[in-house]
Amino acid sequence: VIYIIMALIAYVIGSINFSVIISKKVAGFDVREKGSGNAGSTNMLRSVGKKAAALTLVCDILKGVISIGIAVVLGNMVQDINRELLVQIAGIAVVLGHTFPVFFGFKGGKGIATTGGVIFAFHWQLGLVCAAVFLIITAISKYVSLGSICMVLIIPFILYFNNPQDWKLVVVGCIFTAMAIWRHRANIVRLMNGTENKLGQKVKR
Repeated sequence: VIYIIMALIAYVIGSINFSVIISKKVAGFDVREKGSGNAGSTNMLRSVGKKAAALTLVCDILKGVISIGIAVVLGNMVQDINRELLVQIAGIAVVLGHTFPVFFGFKGGKGIATTGGVIFAFHWQLGLVCAAVFLIITAISKYVSLGSICMVLIIPFILYFNNPQDWKLVVVGCIFTAMAIWRHRANIVRLMNGTENKLGQKVKR
């Protein structure tokens, strides 16, 4: 029951789509109706502005951090419970909520910022590695999608090198990677075709 409750709490937190809320409040439209149609900070940057994009990014990261924090507190409160499993469930559920938000027609973002928040809350050093990879690849290529893909691809590897004995955690890392890659499947096609939009480039729709 505790695992189900945690999954529901994290999913609901993830379902609070700040890009939609902020875009409607600041610009008077749903960001999913503009630019690339994605409910994330990159499309907020292109369609609404820097401040709105930065606020969205911070809020999306915090969703992951808060969900893991709740899992840790709940795990410490309840005896005879697998705390690691509880944290893993919370991490997966909050990203699923962000990607398929129940409050917004199950059409959300790609979950990169929220995944980053989960990793940072779980192990801040690993979170910094992920952030560094994202920033370096994005800065060099000017493709946010490529930076995001590279970031999620390294998650299982850094989890393995951090603790080679914990193969279950590596499997969870693979789940995060698979979810993100699937959400970026169209971006991958555009990257291969050379038609992906670069950072700072206006998106026509």
